[in-house]
Amino acid sequence: MLLTTTPTIEGKRIVHYYGMVTGEAIIGANIFKDFFASITDVVGGRSGAYEKALKEAKDIAVSEMQQVAQSLGANAVIGIDLDYETVGKQSGMLMVSASGTAVRFE
Repeated sequence: MLLTTTPTIEGKRIVHYYGMVTGEAIIGANIFKDFFASITDVVGGRSGAYEKALKEAKDIAVSEMQQVAQSLGANAVIGIDLDYETVGKQSGMLMVSASGTAVRFE
């Protein structure tokens, strides 16, 4: 399956639009991750724990969106957009949503 942020597929003809497809993932922030991330923030540098959680959530959301597109008969998702939000009590959870348009191209 082809996944792209562009609204078209260069050199290909889109023959069917199935409509918008989405995928979501919500990951809770772990107290130990928060503790070590705060140390990283004080000392400086990147927070590997949060980066890993962000990547995991993104991968889940994109995979879910792709599965929905495949179930419709699509062989591509175009115009993909990723959104990141914090949700829950004291913004303790991270939500990643992926959306795009499921299409069939030849």
